Amino acid sequence: MKQIEADPKANRSAFADGPRLLADIGATHARLALQTAPGEFQSVRVLQCDDFTGIVPLLRNYLADHGDISLNHGALALANPVHGDYIRMTNRDWQFSTDEVRRELGLHTLLVVNDFTALAMAIPGFKADDLMQVGGGTPAQNSVIGVLGPGTGLGCSGVIPTTDGFVTLGSEGGHTNFAPADEREYAILQYAWQTWPHVSNERLISGPGMEIIYRALARRNGLSVRDLTSQQIIAGALKDKNELCVEVLECFCAMLGGAAANLAVTLGSFGGIFIGGGIVPRMGEWFRESPFRSRFEAKGRFSSYLADIPTYVITTPNPAFYGVATILSEHLRGRTGANTLMERVQSLKSELTPAEQRVAQLVIEQPRLVLNEPIADIARLAEVSQPTVIRFCRSLGFQGLADFKLKFASSLTGAIPVRHSQVRVSDSTHDLSAKVIDNTVSAILKFRDQMDVHSLDRAIELLSKAKKVEFYAMGNSRVVALDGQHKFFRFRIPTAAYGDSHLFKLASELLKPGDVVIAISNSGKLPELVEAVESARNAGADVIAITSSQSPLAKKATVCLAVDHSEDSSAFLSMISRILQLLLIDILSVGISLDEQNAELVLEHKANGTVQESRRLQISHLDS
Repeated sequence: MKQIEADPKANRSAFADGPRLLADIGATHARLALQTAPGEFQSVRVLQCDDFTGIVPLLRNYLADHGDISLNHGALALANPVHGDYIRMTNRDWQFSTDEVRRELGLHTLLVVNDFTALAMAIPGFKADDLMQVGGGTPAQNSVIGVLGPGTGLGCSGVIPTTDGFVTLGSEGGHTNFAPADEREYAILQYAWQTWPHVSNERLISGPGMEIIYRALARRNGLSVRDLTSQQIIAGALKDKNELCVEVLECFCAMLGGAAANLAVTLGSFGGIFIGGGIVPRMGEWFRESPFRSRFEAKGRFSSYLADIPTYVITTPNPAFYGVATILSEHLRGRTGANTLMERVQSLKSELTPAEQRVAQLVIEQPRLVLNEPIADIARLAEVSQPTVIRFCRSLGFQGLADFKLKFASSLTGAIPVRHSQVRVSDSTHDLSAKVIDNTVSAILKFRDQMDVHSLDRAIELLSKAKKVEFYAMGNSRVVALDGQHKFFRFRIPTAAYGDSHLFKLASELLKPGDVVIAISNSGKLPELVEAVESARNAGADVIAITSSQSPLAKKATVCLAVDHSEDSSAFLSMISRILQLLLIDILSVGISLDEQNAELVLEHKANGTVQESRRLQISHLDS
């Protein structure tokens, strides 16, 4: 696997939308890089987490050296459970909203995944020279894989093969109870119990855990010693041959072998158990002869079961980068349907030589032909020499034509790229239908990536408590207002819709605190609408604007739900903007239906014992 520490040309990316920010953030260190192509990581840096007050200062420090690069997508592997948008780290005093970090950094996409989920996702792509096998066993094809890694904590995960690829397990298996296997380990457990009523595997099988083992064994052996860090203990054992340090390492590796065996029998990991983290790779070849493997197989009646399962140490640098990059790539492919390799050819075409550009044009215009024809025919059709075809492939980062065809074939099995295509007078009904659908899908996906969730939360909160809701809209947006009135009225919210500027100006003057206006406009510049919204605010009502984020209407509103799709409404009928506005109405409707306060009103009982229907009605997005 190719990994480059630094490259001044990091802004030259094979991805059509530029380099991608990747990070592996642990309790102690943060490793960051820019991915410029599959398997290519540039400008790798390691930062000390203690030097920063939070995730944003850390990322900004790294990005300060890359101010000339336009970043759209990023993914972080975090040594922490990841559930939902808000993350509170357990090993640092850091907490953040993923969406807020994304917006602060100006990214379209930001994924945050558990670090061992990322490491697990990297394993299927490892080569023999990325690993060190410890003991015997042969991996079974298409079988479950287990991952364990002692570092500042004890990471744990698994990889399950499916017909569509691999699925990783989000696990906190490192927090299972520690089970001693002999009298010495029981003495260590008793030592730990003096401080912690619950002793997990992570408490002892980790960097800090190694230091606990060192102190426990020193007391057991009647030795007076100064405290050592895990790095000093490893160095003391491997370099200085210190007896206590050697005993600590042997005990540590045996404990790790027992935990790995438990994971293997729990998951049925016939694909192997892989050891990552920052501790074991420092032991190098010594780990092969450690008690790890003998303890791994010491399972009584199940010893032969475990003897068939291979165990490996992951030795490649920064392995989580490969996994988090894969997760991000699959996420982007799922969102955009993008044929990444075709976009790379289009993106880099201008940087190729004139002869290589002819090959690129042939690839773009006749991709299936390039896949099926030999190099001689490709060269003839592109009117270039055969060596030029090879140079074209290498310019894109491939070893040759065969390597290029392999990757290109897999990329062509994905969905058709979704992008804006102008409908022309000469288009057939089939072509214009495809273009209208593709343009709309592309706009919806972009809208989803840039949506402000916090504004939606605020809007749903206002609507859930509203005494009355009024919709103000004119022209093409009136149909959206009518749709909203129809949906909201079914929630038993008094609702009205006004499409006449004179009427909604009069209506706004009659509003009271607790009432909510939803004002809908493509441009957000209609003077009558802005004036009515200002009047509503003066009356104490709240205003939710569905409009352009930089418009006068947005500035007058309590909450703006931005629709920034660009359409020339002065010359054309706005079509896609209307669909995005309708989507926001649907999102608000579902949000109201799921609101906690309304959930408590699912069934309201009258005094006579009959059941009254609630504001929360079943709608098509909800489970029945």
